[in-house]
Amino acid sequence: MAERVVSTADLHLWTEDFGDPGDPPLLLLGAHSSRGWPDEFVAELVAQGLHVIRYDHRDTGRTVSLDTAQNPYTFYELAADAIAVLDGWGIDRVHLVCFALGAATGQLMAIDYPDRLRSLTMTGAAALTVDFFTSCDCAYSGEPTPSGLPAPRREVLDLIMQSPILDDVDAELDRRVAMARAMSGSVLPFDPAEFRRWEEREIAHSGIAGRNTPNIDERADITDRGPELAQVQTPTLVIQGPLDPVHQPPHSAFLAESIPGAQLLEIPGLGHSFPSAAHPALAAAIAEHVRRAESVAVA
Repeated sequence: MAERVVSTADLHLWTEDFGDPGDPPLLLLGAHSSRGWPDEFVAELVAQGLHVIRYDHRDTGRTVSLDTAQNPYTFYELAADAIAVLDGWGIDRVHLVCFALGAATGQLMAIDYPDRLRSLTMTGAAALTVDFFTSCDCAYSGEPTPSGLPAPRREVLDLIMQSPILDDVDAELDRRVAMARAMSGSVLPFDPAEFRRWEEREIAHSGIAGRNTPNIDERADITDRGPELAQVQTPTLVIQGPLDPVHQPPHSAFLAESIPGAQLLEIPGLGHSFPSAAHPALAAAIAEHVRRAESVAVA
């Protein structure tokens, strides 16, 4: 494992890698800091013969923004950051694995930087044509979403939007575990001690009790880029969690149908989280998708 700080004009992006640099490169792109991808899950990917890179996004973990005003930014800046990480590690083309809001960034990368991707995997995701922020508003108003697809579950949004408890680490950990439980569904085993341990690692990594989240400008609409998914040629896998309370079915099916040749895989019991019970199936699915993409590229 090696750490590396990748600098751009306005950022110092904290990154690290795992595995053999000679193996197919895999970039993890999530919604929070690098610790949103549990160490144990990363180890599963490495055991599958992958060179894994994870990093702290803007406003998260140890990534330092040089914009002291902390102005909001768009998914376009997040996509450019991911490209900067690839450049910083000397990687020409990568297998990209995205989760949650990271999937919006991944879709933009597949449209705007197709020559930098070997394959794309998304889970906990919605298509670019879906206005997530408006869908959240609809969850509270009871109005139909513009896309006609299900809105996030209101009780989960309530937990997501709670303010962190900055003066009591134990209470903050309790809050995060409760949110993870709501995200995980009721089928796969949920170990609160496991999620608490992961959140302790995140706090130790970032140095603050309150989890920072990407400061995305909600006014910057990217839904107009959705139709361009029909031109994406990157081999794509969409993994559906049938118990995902944020992007409930059939969000993943809609996303897969938007990209030519995309495969849809449902992992039974999966929600909007990465419990250890799901690690083997997720890692195996990602690795198999990578191997298929690699074999096509060689052919």
